[in-house]
Amino acid sequence: MQLDLNLLTALDALLEEGSVAGAAARLHVTAPAMSRSLGRIRKATGDQILVRTGRSMVPTTRALAIRAEVHALVQQAHRLLSARQDLELASLERVFTVRWHDALTSACGPALITAVHRDAPGVRLRLSAEPGTDDAELRRGEVDLESSSSPPTLPDIRHRLVGSDRLAVAVRPGHPLTEGALTIERYAAAEHLTLSRRGRLHDAIDHALSARGLERRVVAAGPTAAFALQLALAGDLVATLPEAVTRADRHRLGLVTLPLPVPMPEVPLYLLWHQRYDDDRAHAWLRELATETVRALFADSRPAPTSHSTD
Repeated sequence: MQLDLNLLTALDALLEEGSVAGAAARLHVTAPAMSRSLGRIRKATGDQILVRTGRSMVPTTRALAIRAEVHALVQQAHRLLSARQDLELASLERVFTVRWHDALTSACGPALITAVHRDAPGVRLRLSAEPGTDDAELRRGEVDLESSSSPPTLPDIRHRLVGSDRLAVAVRPGHPLTEGALTIERYAAAEHLTLSRRGRLHDAIDHALSARGLERRVVAAGPTAAFALQLALAGDLVATLPEAVTRADRHRLGLVTLPLPVPMPEVPLYLLWHQRYDDDRAHAWLRELATETVRALFADSRPAPTSHSTD
């Protein structure tokens, strides 16, 4: 069945105005044109819609029954086809899924949830555990915002650099490394654990040590920063972790933080999203709020980095 959706606009005007002349004036068309639209509406619905009573027209029973629904449909169509909409955070109802690595979630998740709820009480956040480097969920729309230590390789994934973190050494109070200066040789001679979701026992630090003729002994690999910090607290294992995103957890556990004696580049932090959200004003609001929240974490130790964004 071929339907002219313009008839919905005409029907809405007819039901609101209660006359052909009034509906025509409202839509800036001629009365004969509106009369023809009424005829087509009657044919499509099988109902008279408006019937004449004396010198006026009154809606039929069916017209009264569908008036509110017709008006809602027309308003929804206008919103859907509007080139630009005002974002009303107070009335926004939406669920966003944010997938950050565990240390970033622990450091910034509470502040992000608080800020979102303050600005948009109807918005709900799902903070999802980071499973790896798979961008499929971003492409399928299952994840709205993701964290990564590297820019995406796929052209349809947007990214923004929001900060960079340096590595720091975390050990328990009274650990032998806390006595005297921490040299690269003393660091290498200690027993270590790595932070790896895949259980890798070597990382970039081992390559840096190897280039200086040194080798460390890694005795364990932990899947999360929280696990690594607990393991460091329980014994003499040394955890080398991003400084800013683990700062609060290290302080809470009472761990001692030492500077890393191995020269290493800082670890960048990117926010990633799919290009479908480029013009989504609600998503743009979430991106900005997340950026502010994360940059506040790094502002404690250095100036906020210059944005490198594809949006």
